[in-house]
Amino acid sequence: MERQGNAPPDDVPVVLAREGHHGPVIHAANRAARMDGIHVGSRVVDMRAICPALQVEYADPAGDRAALDRLVLWARRWCPWTVRDGEDGLILDTTGADHLWGGEAAMLVEMETQLSLLGLTARLAVAPTWGAAWALARFGPVRAICGPDEAYFKLGPLPVTGLRLDAPTVLLLRRLGLKTIGAVMDVPRLSLTRRFVKAGLQANPLLRLDQAMGKLAEPVSSVDAAPVIRAQARLAEPIFDPTPHLPDLCEDLCAQLKTAGLGCRRLHLAVYRTDGDVSHIDVATSAPSRDAGHLLGLFRDKVTAINPGFGFDLITLAAGATEPVAARQNTLEGGAGDDLHLTQLIDRLSAKFGPRAVTRPVLRQSHVPERAEAQLAALAQAPAAQGPTLTKERPLRLFDHPEEVRVLYAVPEGPPAQFIWRRQTCRVARYAGPERIAPEWWKDRPGTRLRDYFKVEDQTGRRLWLYREGLHEDGRGGDPRWFVHGCFA
Repeated sequence: MERQGNAPPDDVPVVLAREGHHGPVIHAANRAARMDGIHVGSRVVDMRAICPALQVEYADPAGDRAALDRLVLWARRWCPWTVRDGEDGLILDTTGADHLWGGEAAMLVEMETQLSLLGLTARLAVAPTWGAAWALARFGPVRAICGPDEAYFKLGPLPVTGLRLDAPTVLLLRRLGLKTIGAVMDVPRLSLTRRFVKAGLQANPLLRLDQAMGKLAEPVSSVDAAPVIRAQARLAEPIFDPTPHLPDLCEDLCAQLKTAGLGCRRLHLAVYRTDGDVSHIDVATSAPSRDAGHLLGLFRDKVTAINPGFGFDLITLAAGATEPVAARQNTLEGGAGDDLHLTQLIDRLSAKFGPRAVTRPVLRQSHVPERAEAQLAALAQAPAAQGPTLTKERPLRLFDHPEEVRVLYAVPEGPPAQFIWRRQTCRVARYAGPERIAPEWWKDRPGTRLRDYFKVEDQTGRRLWLYREGLHEDGRGGDPRWFVHGCFA
């Protein structure tokens, strides 16, 4: 049985799409898709005409960048200087580190093996410069090794795209007949200088060529790993209860967080037993915190779950998921003046009843009202920058399930004149609408009917939100159905 999330077979053409100016465009493609003539940047509708069996999934560029940033730190097992290269690559400065792995060839094999264990395929290259490695990894053999004096011969046959130029410059060079890097090398430098003297780095083939050949420096500016904030207590003799040591550990950890200007949303307590076993307790917060008393309270009902065995002699408390926290002063005395402490209440309830017991609503990007909101665990991090695309007035109370009503109306396409809801007859005194909401074709099944929403006020002054599902003779079912979806204040 196939599971959702399984990788498709290698012979199935699969692409990732993103929104373009004229519809979805290809963001990335696997080898089978590229062999069928699929090009990155082309419209999905055009590529489907070339390859009817094409499978399309939507890309997540923000998630890809976050995963690549984590991979940058993970790759430091081979060398200390690593950095993300664009949206799909890593640059490692392996100077002086390749001999630790038995040479450059053995190091590439080790990299390919470790990446494959993560489910990643990679094209690897070792070269004297950043630009040469970039070109060989994308347009050279699967594992390429270029010596200090071999850049001219190894880069020559590669396409001019390997110089990391923008699309208009590549198109211009191809129109001039310069289709390979070797052809650009053979052009006199004075001619290239005259033509591209005012061009920027990504539009100047001469500067890019100098970087690839090592004539222009391009150092690797490695990013720093997030600081590890941890407090620990080494005990002279084994004990069976870590509770007396937790206040000092929390105070020490929060002092480190305050010095770094951070707050934590995860706490990891590890107790090392004398028999070699380790017990873990994890707690979470709904907002970044560095309040020692509050963090200590989250462990109150959890420490009893630790099996001490023959005792433990080492306790560590580590901060996870740290975020910047600015110091606030809301009172003249210099305090923060937080009287509500809502986040601390959420943390205590979640710690006592479980992380899924307390939820909070989050907005989603959807035109359909019941999909514009979802319930998320209060301790989970909300998705970034998502919200409904509609700005029209919505009822304060939206029913979980729309309630069907019987309607009388004068005009088939018009508002209801009278309807029966919850065994009560309601006569429409005023109305506004309709507001038409079409089905979301990327989620709804074929044949889903559109909705026309009306704001109505009955004879008692009660304001309701009704919608008609479907139209007469729309070919998607019988007569339209009416539902009450919510109540206004």
